[in-house]
Amino acid sequence: MDSPIQAFYDWYKRTLEHPKYRWLLAGATLLYLLSPIDISPDFIPIIGWIDDAAVASIFITAMSQIVLSGLTNKRSGLRSDTPDAADATVDVDFN
Repeated sequence: MDSPIQAFYDWYKRTLEHPKYRWLLAGATLLYLLSPIDISPDFIPIIGWIDDAAVASIFITAMSQIVLSGLTNKRSGLRSDTPDAADATVDVDFN
């Protein structure tokens, strides 16, 4: 069974990869990092910064993977938001 941390990371990464929820989750992450309300308060030295560092590193890792895969798809000519030419139906009228 996965640890709770691994389960959270998997959920977070899957949600960030979904275009509909990407900006919502990115905004919520930035709000969490800037908010004084945390799992461990920021006024406690070092311990208060650990949760912010963990959330920031997960966010940066997931977003960099999304950006790198987008650049790779763009270079190879593949776009995830357009259908493949083989799947497209073309209606030709010979009148």
